[in-house]
Amino acid sequence: MKDDLSPMRAPAFSCFFLLLLAFGLELAATPAAGQAFPSRSVRIIVPFPAGGSGDFIARTVAQPAGRALGQNVIVDNRPGGTGLIGAELVARSPADGYTVLFIGTVFAINPGVRLKMPYDTLKDFTGVARMASNPMVFAAHPSLPAKSLKELIALARARPGQLTYATNGPASPQHLSMEMFKGLAKIDLTHVPYQGGAPATIAVMGGHTMILVANLSEGAPHLETGKLRALAVTSAARSDLFKEIPTVAEAGFPGFDLNIWYGTWVPAATPRDAVNRLSAEINRALLLQDVKDALGRIGLTTAGMNAADFDAFYRAEVRRYEKIAKAVNLKVD
Repeated sequence: MKDDLSPMRAPAFSCFFLLLLAFGLELAATPAAGQAFPSRSVRIIVPFPAGGSGDFIARTVAQPAGRALGQNVIVDNRPGGTGLIGAELVARSPADGYTVLFIGTVFAINPGVRLKMPYDTLKDFTGVARMASNPMVFAAHPSLPAKSLKELIALARARPGQLTYATNGPASPQHLSMEMFKGLAKIDLTHVPYQGGAPATIAVMGGHTMILVANLSEGAPHLETGKLRALAVTSAARSDLFKEIPTVAEAGFPGFDLNIWYGTWVPAATPRDAVNRLSAEINRALLLQDVKDALGRIGLTTAGMNAADFDAFYRAEVRRYEKIAKAVNLKVD
């Protein structure tokens, strides 16, 4: 009787042994693969420069959210392209919940104004949480001889095309709001785009550009010191932080209501447990009093929204801004 381990049977035994070994290694790896999310650091891509209101929100919320998640939450600034660069990076990242996009209203505006998009806003992303909102402000350098929107309109009509206004980039909410206002007021102002709200604000304070359209949160410190003069806020109601600043609607343009909101997204194929965990901890952080106070000091209001509601909200905003962009005939390369 031949031994079972004869040379003729050795290859078969070796294959069987290797299969058992591979199966054992796979079983050993299963607990690691099945770890609850998150099992490592989460990176938030912020497509704005450091120092602006968007960057501030992301960093303010990242700390308590990270503590709740039990992992580091790293803020990674990737400015440029009015949010396109950072958003494209997230769209092409693994759909595992570890790379999160933080951006604002511009994310909903881009599809309606951009001739080319490096991603599909509605198909490539899913919403995680809405986080905060605030109005925009029309402001001016103190040397500009216009102390109200009505005076600005009169000045612009007397000097068509000569007055310049700064925003944080082409096709931004700030750009869209001023183009909308220009159409309603029938005036001609020249747009000067910058790469972020902070650089635009600095340019106007330095007198390089005379008019500023910015998030109220970014303009607030300079309005208080008199380095900028507020003309109007873009929201339907006056800001709680600056009740003395009239709305655009009060200046004779009823129905004018454009606010900035901020939120987070992940790639569309991200597992729902990861999406829901991120959403829950971000929204929980927004309820903390120190977070509310920190955002409130610069004119921001916490505006939490869960993943399902936020996803529906931003999709509706995409459709709304497509209509507005079409009405003002705004298209950018």
